[in-house]
Amino acid sequence: MVSSSSNKVPKVQKVVISQEFAGQRIDNFLITYLKGVPKTRIYRIIRKGEVRINQGRTKPDYRLIAGDLLRIPPIRQGEKKSAMNFSGNLETAHHILDQVLYEDDGLIVINKPAGVAVHGGSGVSFGIIEALRHVKGNVNKNLELIHRLDRDTSGCLMIAKRRSTLKAIHEMLRIGEVEKVYWALVKGDWRGNPVVNAPLKKNLLSSGERIVKVAIDGQPSLTEFRVLNHYSSMTLVEAKPKTGRTHQIRVHAAYAGCPIVGDPKYGDNAFNREMKAAGFKRLFLHARQIVLKLPETQKVISIEAPLDQQLQMCFSKLEKGETYV
Repeated sequence: MVSSSSNKVPKVQKVVISQEFAGQRIDNFLITYLKGVPKTRIYRIIRKGEVRINQGRTKPDYRLIAGDLLRIPPIRQGEKKSAMNFSGNLETAHHILDQVLYEDDGLIVINKPAGVAVHGGSGVSFGIIEALRHVKGNVNKNLELIHRLDRDTSGCLMIAKRRSTLKAIHEMLRIGEVEKVYWALVKGDWRGNPVVNAPLKKNLLSSGERIVKVAIDGQPSLTEFRVLNHYSSMTLVEAKPKTGRTHQIRVHAAYAGCPIVGDPKYGDNAFNREMKAAGFKRLFLHARQIVLKLPETQKVISIEAPLDQQLQMCFSKLEKGETYV
């Protein structure tokens, strides 16, 4: 694949798609290739026919084929502006490097901090992937998120260092060959519902907020829960999502009658206010463990993310029998 021009005046780019990018949607390819260009701009140039595949118009969901000739119109990528905006986040970026749990030639797994988005957008100037690209870009130029975690969720997050790893683990996720284990502290005494099998549907409110609800016409969604410990007014559960829907664990826990502590969208607002007053100020959902077979070596690895200081402090109080409410 040819690289983009470094000239100040943007020019038409012609890119021959290599086998590495075969099968990827053209919109996702352009979002990565044209770093710094807003997604709205990318979808607009596709819709207007300024992006061409083999001299013909295309649609955002077209999947690239090795040998395709891609024409990209003159477009400014805003790289200098992005660098300027990022300068104030360098400390956070280097802190993220300290959270690396595992790394090899194709994969990075980090312990994502709560409160940090996995990528920029929707009012967020930067995220985990932008941070890693900034501090590791000279060495690893093809860093891509393999999956996502909600902004307020902490724990294991996988990033691919090359396209082949990204494609391989995506396929493993699709067929259920990657085990993801979460810990969640929920309101109430969880006794039943070891498996929640409830279809989920995404809705967009008039405010623009995205919310997920259990709905008959939703997508099939299944989460396995296991009680780890009971506390006064709360329960620590292990959650294994068998499907990968947006907000799945959060919605399924609430549907089971035990919403996650600190959940501002699907939780118990009164209970959350009491917990916040007691010093507990974040969503208690942590991606505790990932188990997968490495694509290159077929070796099975298990990676665990330790709890952050705030969650450890919470556990310390709970183990001592101290109650929040």
